[in-house]
Amino acid sequence: MSEQKVFGMKAEQGRWMFVLLGLLMNICLGAVYAFSVFRGPLEKSIEEGGWAISATQSGLPFMVFLATFALFMALAGGLVGKWGPKKAALLGGTLVGVGWILSGFSSNIIWLTIFYGVIAGGGVGIIYGCPIAVSAKWFPDKKGLAVGLTVMGFGLSALVMVPIMTAMINNPAIGALGAFKYLGIVFLAILLLLSLPLRSPKEGWMPAGWSPKKDKSGGSLVDLDRKQMVKTGTFYALWGTYTIGCLAGLMAIGIAKPFGNEILQTAGYDVARMATLLTTMVSLFAIFNGIGRPIFGWLTDKLSPRNTAALSFALILAASALLYLWGASSPVLYFIAFSVLYLNLGGWLAIAPTATATFFGTKHYGKNYGLVFTSYGVGAILGMLLSGMIKDSTDAYLPVFLPVMGLAALGILISVLWLKPVKA
Repeated sequence: MSEQKVFGMKAEQGRWMFVLLGLLMNICLGAVYAFSVFRGPLEKSIEEGGWAISATQSGLPFMVFLATFALFMALAGGLVGKWGPKKAALLGGTLVGVGWILSGFSSNIIWLTIFYGVIAGGGVGIIYGCPIAVSAKWFPDKKGLAVGLTVMGFGLSALVMVPIMTAMINNPAIGALGAFKYLGIVFLAILLLLSLPLRSPKEGWMPAGWSPKKDKSGGSLVDLDRKQMVKTGTFYALWGTYTIGCLAGLMAIGIAKPFGNEILQTAGYDVARMATLLTTMVSLFAIFNGIGRPIFGWLTDKLSPRNTAALSFALILAASALLYLWGASSPVLYFIAFSVLYLNLGGWLAIAPTATATFFGTKHYGKNYGLVFTSYGVGAILGMLLSGMIKDSTDAYLPVFLPVMGLAALGILISVLWLKPVKA
């Protein structure tokens, strides 16, 4: 069963190369998390080289990107099963690169939203699930850890990309639009190159000396297609908990800087010190977003998806309560709480794909996880709406964490009662 060779090595060793490929691919794909560095230059006046647009307008490409990303994950999920991971990744990688390159030729925010938000976002939606599906199939014994490491690059991408993007934008010979072009060329080359080796193991392959154990994985030996999956209560429990997890995490990403300003102003920090401290904190938050994926992936392997999900919501509840009750003027509590929220966003991007493979099998994984992933888009929209509405009505971000506490408690309840294996 284990005689396959991978990259010239025994499959048990060579399969780790697929994790590395996926991690590197996700560093390119996760560049969307650094989009904020483009917003300032685009908002500048025409005389200063910008488009003289509002903050709401400059955020359109990012919002459309996330929505298209989630939509294409659902629509194109079956491509991995039909074409195989390599061909699907080549298509997605091409769209990502072309979308970034065309963005550099945009003459206004509408064209940038189409090129970046729709074309590049759609490409990410197609390619994102390819290395995840490959890792899940090559690691039936360590699904959570392998998937978590694969997607870690997406969370860490901002750390890598922000300095590069900033340097390019600040270079008068390149600028914001030039940065889109050059990065698009680089992403296109890297993604196409890294897509070529992607392949799934032969059907039925298992690592030497390992056999599935129901009590250890928390799952049952089933392979459900999408139609069968949506007839189970487990699917709706997973979709609901994933929505709540993404809502809390993506909301934290969206308000990290303005809420941090709120906290530091209340604590009496001057403007210059605030800017330096917040920049450092947000960079550290990105690390927590990245490492949350392998940590919670490993925990999912060890504790089961249900117990790991409940633990995640307990942490979100504790972090939100800490902020709401005692954090109004405490930079230390702000840093601790937001580190936990970022950690758990990363965590859910490992818990959910691992749970999908564990509960519903890997045979139809691409199509199944594509549907599950729509909760990411819903969570992003609800999180932004919730934080925006509460800020508008109370003139503060702190009250946002009261409903988040309630949602986290609901997440614990759903996890414990309904997030369980499907009976074969």
